[in-house]
Formats: sequence, structure tokens, C-alpha cells
Amino acid sequence: MMVRRGLLAWVSRVVLLLVLLCCAVSVLYMLACTPKGDEEQLGLPRANGPTGKEGYQAALQEWEEQHRNYISSLKRQIAQLKEELQERSERLKNAQYHPSEAVGLGLEQGPPEKTQADLLAFLHSQVDKAEVHTGVKLATEYAAVPFDSFTLQKVYQLETGLTRHPEEKPVRKDKRDELVEAIESAVETLNGPADRSPSRRPYSASDFIEGIYRTERDKGTLYELTFKGEQKHEFRRLVLFRPFGPIMKVKQEKLNMANTLINVIVPLAKRADKFRQFMQNFREMCIQQDGRIHLTVVYFGKEEMNEVKGILENTSKAANFRNFTFIQLNGEFSRGKGLDVGARFWKGSNVLLFFCDVDIYFTSEFLNTCRLNTQPGKKVFYPVLFSQYNPGIIYGHHDAVPPLEQQLVIKKETGFWRDFGFGMTCQYRSDFLNIGGFDLDIKGWGGEDVHLYRKYLHSNLIVVRTPVRGLFHLWHEKHCVDELTPEQYKMCMQSKAMNEASHGQLGMLVFRHEIEAHLRKQKQKTSSKKT
Repeated sequence: MMVRRGLLAWVSRVVLLLVLLCCAVSVLYMLACTPKGDEEQLGLPRANGPTGKEGYQAALQEWEEQHRNYISSLKRQIAQLKEELQERSERLKNAQYHPSEAVGLGLEQGPPEKTQADLLAFLHSQVDKAEVHTGVKLATEYAAVPFDSFTLQKVYQLETGLTRHPEEKPVRKDKRDELVEAIESAVETLNGPADRSPSRRPYSASDFIEGIYRTERDKGTLYELTFKGEQKHEFRRLVLFRPFGPIMKVKQEKLNMANTLINVIVPLAKRADKFRQFMQNFREMCIQQDGRIHLTVVYFGKEEMNEVKGILENTSKAANFRNFTFIQLNGEFSRGKGLDVGARFWKGSNVLLFFCDVDIYFTSEFLNTCRLNTQPGKKVFYPVLFSQYNPGIIYGHHDAVPPLEQQLVIKKETGFWRDFGFGMTCQYRSDFLNIGGFDLDIKGWGGEDVHLYRKYLHSNLIVVRTPVRGLFHLWHEKHCVDELTPEQYKMCMQSKAMNEASHGQLGMLVFRHEIEAHLRKQKQKTSSKKT
């Protein structure tokens, strides 16, 4: 019994010692692993320590010096990366003209011959996929990527984000530098030893007329740049491509448009006053300035027909103009039928057709744009015109509506890019006939132009669609008749709403009662303060 008690006492003491030892080890572990306080970690002197304010200043200076050294190190690394990128870009650019230099670009490991072949094959495949040489069949009009157009001063673009400006100066430095580089690259090519004529002065940026470009996210950016040629009606066009790398020259063309006739086809019913205004513009731009135009008027019905024919004959006598055709059709107006009949009526050789409406205003520069963006068997041109808002709303706060020429200004307050309209188009007669022309089963307003546009998208022709600065749709009150189908009537009413004024201007009209009430309250407050 005594032995058992002694053993239990001994075991109790051992257990107590073990517990005390574990506690001591835990305390030591906590002391060793506890993180230092903020001041100890940062090495900051205490405010009431022996160093005081001087210690803080010394520590801050040390940190600032470390920060400057770190920034300098980052800047050196960035500079080295930029230098290496520039070097590789130059070598890739030179590889277009000197294939042997493509070796060593470091794009992939392998024999030099394989690296060179793979690189050039990739660049050419990007060009081929980007509709440079031939069109790509598209399922719908929504798949088409439109071009933006630009001059030395301004860019005309459809997708403008929150700003919604139909034209703007390229204020973004990256966009400005991109377009300047494309123009400079084209000028350099034109002045190259293989292309420069000894009798002509060197090309410069001032010879640049206009350009179009578009970016496809998986291919690159295509540029088509037009410069003045050596003779009147002659132009030089360069096609450049940037496959998410250095810009490449794809081809260069010398285009002489001296003998390129445009047959302007206008379908019409009544509207003699509008036709008189159209002929004033036609006489100045087509007869006096351009001189390479034929006019075909397809008139429906008999009402006001003699008045329209009289306007044509008077213009013919006054301007010594004989290049016109007048076709009279019976039955109700059908824009598609009128354009189709006018296109097929032509008896001469292949001719460039411009489908136009009587409420369209265009410049002589647009006529050249029409010629430059079409090619038989190759290209059709679908310009995006600038549609004028209702002058009565735009200039309602003015004493009088200004003359038409002063109204044709491309600003978001005066109009919008008619990117949903496909009626004004330039194509050669041979392409129009080969595609099958218009669907003549479509009657009245809308539908026939979209149908034709889709047929071109489904073909192997390149469809050039871009906003142009010299083509305007003049405002006129739109009437949506009851004979239209529900779908056509809906389209007509949507178009009517779009034509009146900008979103902001329409909002001011909708909320005018609230605005007037606010102004009255403000006026009453002002009067009460004075008294």
C-alpha cells in the first residue's frame, strides 16, 4: 500500500513537471514568433525617443532614395524593352523586302529557312483573310466591318463611343500617330526609286486626298490611301496593311479616271419642286465641275411629269447638256423597279452606276470617291451619307433658316451618319446584272436596297462601306402610308423619328413643359429677391 502511494506521488510530480515544461516552451515560442510592432518593423524612431524629429526625417529621406532608385531601375528596364521592340519591328519590316533578314527575329525556334517561310506565310495569310484582294462571303449585313474615312485634318467614323461626334480631329495620340505613319509610309513608297518619275516633284503629305481604313480584330488594319496623280483626273492609290506589327505595302496603283463615266439614276414620282432643287446641285457639280456624267430619270405616272421634263429641257439648253435619258413608267412608284429599269436601259459599254434619290446633295469630290472605290468584277461602294436633321428644329432659335450650303455641316447637332441606309450605292452595270438586280416583288418604301446589299455580301465582291463627307441626305417630311406592310411601316416610322433631331434636341421638345415651368419658377424667385 505504501509503495502504491509513493508511486502515485512520483507520477503526480512528473506530470506537473511536464505541464510546467510545456507552458515554458509555449511562452518561449510565442515570444520568438510574435511579429514586431509597426514602429519596430519599419525602424521608425519613437516620437519621444532620443532621435525625435531628426530621426523621422532621416528615415523618410532613406525611403525616398530607395523609391527613386526603384523608379530609375523600372525606367531602365522599360527603355531596354522599347529598344528591343523597336529593333525587332525594324527587322520584321525589312523582312518584307529582304526575306533573308527575317531569320533571327526570335519568333520561334527552328532552322532559319523554316522561320523565314513561316513568318512570311503568316503575314500573307493575314493579308489574304482581310479582303485585300478578293471579297469574303458574309452571312448578313451585321457581319460586315465598315471602313472609317479620313483626311489630313479629320476622321469620319461610325463608332464614336460616348462622344457620338460624326467627325472629329484625331485627338487621341495613338490614333493620330497611326494615321500619320500610314501617310508617311505611303509618301516614302511613292518617292522610292522604283516609283518616282524624274519629271515630277517629290510627293508630300499635301498630295494626300483621302483614305479609308478598318481594323478586324483577328487580322489587322487595312489602309487604302489616295493621292493626286501627275495629270488631271489621275490618282495614285496605295494599299497598306498592318498585321498587328510593322505596316506592310501590299500594292500600288496608278488610276486614270478621265474617261470613267457615271450614270446617275434617279427614280421619281411627282415632287417637281425637289427635282428642281436636285437639278441645281446637279448642274453645278456634275455639268460644270465634273463633266463625265449621264443622268437617267425614271418617272412613274403622269402627274407633274411635264413639269419635270420641262426642268430637264431647260437645264439642257442653259448648260448645253445632252447626256440625259427620261423614262416614263406607269403604275405605282417602286424605287427598286425604277433603278432596275434605269440600269438595264443603258445601251453602251459597261458603265459605273450611281443609284441616287431626288433629296440627295453631293459634291464633285464625292463623284471621284465613287469612281475610286468601285472596280468591275472586284468592288462595289456603299457610302454612308450624312443625314440632315429638320432645319426648323435645328435653327428654331435663329431669326431665319440659313441657306442650304451653310446647313451642310457635319456636326452631331445638324445630323447623323445614316448607317442603316443602303440606298445610295455605286457599282458597275456588269456587277449589278450578274448579281441579279433588285427584287421587283418588293413594293413601296424600304427593303429592296437591303436585299441587294445582302446579295453583294454573299458574293465574292469586296463591299466598301464607309462614311463620306460629300454626300448628304436633305431633310424632308416623311409620310408612312397605310399600304405598307406592318414591318415596312415600322421601319418607316423609325426612320421618321431618326430624321427629326438629335436625342438631346428631341428630349428638350418632349420635356418643354417641365423646362418652361422651371424657367417660370426661376423668374419668380429672381423677382421676389429684387423686391
